[in-house]
Amino acid sequence: METIKVIIDWLDNYGAVSEQIPGCVATHQTYDGIKEAYTSALAFHKEGFTADEVPECLKGEFKLEFEETTRALLYRFDGILTRAAISRATGINEKQLRHYMSGFRKARPDKREKIVVAIHNIGKEFLSVV
Repeated sequence: METIKVIIDWLDNYGAVSEQIPGCVATHQTYDGIKEAYTSALAFHKEGFTADEVPECLKGEFKLEFEETTRALLYRFDGILTRAAISRATGINEKQLRHYMSGFRKARPDKREKIVVAIHNIGKEFLSVV
């Protein structure tokens, strides 16, 4: 089964695109909505191909794997987790997190991973409450 990697970003709305499927994009105001919108857009996009134009990844079974940019990830949890909490959990200062969120700076992959791990750890703390 082919895996199609879809990148979700944020700029006034969520946007989704895949390098494997040129020309297929979607936008939506919510995180759950963008996944649904991209899935629908891909189905519509696939219908527009002639038999010999269909990209290899769309021939046969495939699954979509959604990955958020650092900006989309921070925006998704804004209002749920404070930047101060994420800062304490990652060791990345709040100003830098704000830069990542606004798009003023782009987080390196290791910084993004640090943020993802911190959010997972915060989630584990919540789940440990009895």
